[in-house]
Amino acid sequence: MLIGRLTRDPEVKTIPSGQTVANFSVATGRKWKDQQSGEQKEQTEFHNVVVWRRLAEICGQYLKKGSQVYLEGHLQTRSWDDPAGNKRYRTEVVVDNMIMLGGKSAGAGNAVSNNAVSANTADSQTPPSPQPSADEETISVEDIPF
Repeated sequence: MLIGRLTRDPEVKTIPSGQTVANFSVATGRKWKDQQSGEQKEQTEFHNVVVWRRLAEICGQYLKKGSQVYLEGHLQTRSWDDPAGNKRYRTEVVVDNMIMLGGKSAGAGNAVSNNAVSANTADSQTPPSPQPSADEETISVEDIPF
């Protein structure tokens, strides 16, 4: 589980199998007071993030550099040989669930999951409330007994 801010816009692409994948990085930070000096310390970590399928499309559509997000997933480490023949490693957070945080413009509180894409996204519109018909009784605030 991570809460952080995107350091760049998501890069969304479709792989040959037809699945959509999004890649971006998230910065997380922590602050503490040094026991020896009493000085306030701060540390920032950067995490490589991978998101698949419909959730990847949603990330590409609604997340931007600076967006604050809550992410749930698991760590995965990949290895490969670079052109010089050196073994390279990359550890990534493979996201299963995501919640957009940080205010109305950032889509605050919108939970999205790869397991059940219950995208409560910023473009979902609430239907207009029905207006009472002429034969329905209307209730005013004065009619409420408490």
